[in-house]
Amino acid sequence: MTVVLLTGATRGIGRAAAIEMARRGVELGIVGRDAERVKAAAHDAMETGGGAPVHEYVADLTLMAEVRRLAGEVRGRHEHIDVLANNAGAVFSTRRETSEGFEETFALNHLAPFLLTELLRDRLVGGRVVTTSSDAHKGGLLDLDDLQSIRSFSGMRVYGTSKLCNVLFTRELARRAPELRANCFHPGVVRSGWGKNDGHVLKTGLTIVGPLLRTPERGARSLVWLALSNAAAGITGEYVFDETVRQPSAQAQDEALARGLWERSAALAGIATGTGAA
Repeated sequence: MTVVLLTGATRGIGRAAAIEMARRGVELGIVGRDAERVKAAAHDAMETGGGAPVHEYVADLTLMAEVRRLAGEVRGRHEHIDVLANNAGAVFSTRRETSEGFEETFALNHLAPFLLTELLRDRLVGGRVVTTSSDAHKGGLLDLDDLQSIRSFSGMRVYGTSKLCNVLFTRELARRAPELRANCFHPGVVRSGWGKNDGHVLKTGLTIVGPLLRTPERGARSLVWLALSNAAAGITGEYVFDETVRQPSAQAQDEALARGLWERSAALAGIATGTGAA
């Protein structure tokens, strides 16, 4: 039975992907920060009739201590994971630091999936890592000396940079871990909870254009395709949109930048580079 761990699974494309995977009989681990929403998403997944177990995990992935706790729980349950879907993410209109001292967008959108993947790498041999990026990465600008956006902060620019990190992480993971398949994707602009966690202007704008946006189900299609399809089994290190490999931005293809981001992320997360050791 295929085992999938899916973060950000309680709304938007994450929830849509969870429902579809459960319908296909996948054993699913649903991760979210709110216990009630996790329970509701797990209930809906089980109601599809796929018949496979659905496990509930509650974790605030802005905190690396929570990422480590989550990884420990997952390792205690599964000897092997077929797919890790790093889908959790958000955009924040103002700069905030977590209790661990990390800028919140960077912590949730990049450092958490980086650390979770590393902590589970030995369980993912022969499996797949799918990370939700965005075409917003083309508006990002990564400065390895200012990963915390201390010098300047713009909500959408920092979000775009975090999505650029997702692409660079994917490409470097594919290079360092040939024992698995690592890919990322752009879901399109989806009608979901994205952009509504804070920021009145962004929230209002998304509400106005909401009818023109993709449904979560359409946005989730590439995630499910990369996670489960035979057609995607042979690709790695790629950026996908609408189930098709696309070229990301020039900066997203910078191998030296990808290596630098990996090394700095490992140092910040407190892990040895190239290993899954804590």
